[in-house]
Amino acid sequence: MNTILIVIIVANVLMSYKGFNDLGFFRKYEFHMGSVLSGQQFRIFTSAFLHADIGHLVFNMITLYFFAPVVIAYLGSLSFVIVYFGSLICGGLLTIVFHKKDYNYRAIGASGAVTGVLYSAILLRPDMMLGIFFIIPMPAYIFGILYLLYSIYGMRAKNDNIGHTAHFGGAMGGYLITLISNPNLFVEHTLFVIALAIPIAILFVMEKMGKI
Repeated sequence: MNTILIVIIVANVLMSYKGFNDLGFFRKYEFHMGSVLSGQQFRIFTSAFLHADIGHLVFNMITLYFFAPVVIAYLGSLSFVIVYFGSLICGGLLTIVFHKKDYNYRAIGASGAVTGVLYSAILLRPDMMLGIFFIIPMPAYIFGILYLLYSIYGMRAKNDNIGHTAHFGGAMGGYLITLISNPNLFVEHTLFVIALAIPIAILFVMEKMGKI
């Protein structure tokens, strides 16, 4: 396994474990909208290394473990780091844009960064087959489109505790950074690049119309 990937996974595990056992630590470093807007922007970064429970942590780290090697193989370790942390920041920034009026909004988890890595891998290998629930086979690009559409639904419905906005922002980050890093994809995977951009366009049209 790549050393950088190991370091990121270990950092997530250690910081999450500390948060599981120390509520003060957890509250100090989680994403809290009021605190972020008052100047504690570091929470955008630190909250991405905290998780709600073991299941949340394991799911994110397994997803990262499976898809990070694709990004590393195609783009290299440095670009992988840029995709990971760039997606993390994009997830946090989009969350601020959509929730800035909710000072009590809280969020944690590496999902934005991990989703960015997932979408980077999908752009690089759109022909991959994913096992949904480890059983149902689905082409990676179809999964990518459906996932972003589901995230839009979740952002609009607001009927669960999932950070759909961070997921969407992370996906956008992974999408854009990968295309900037490897512009040949516009030629090699033109249809997939366009298809994966459709949900992003839908989100911003709906936001302009006040539907989200």
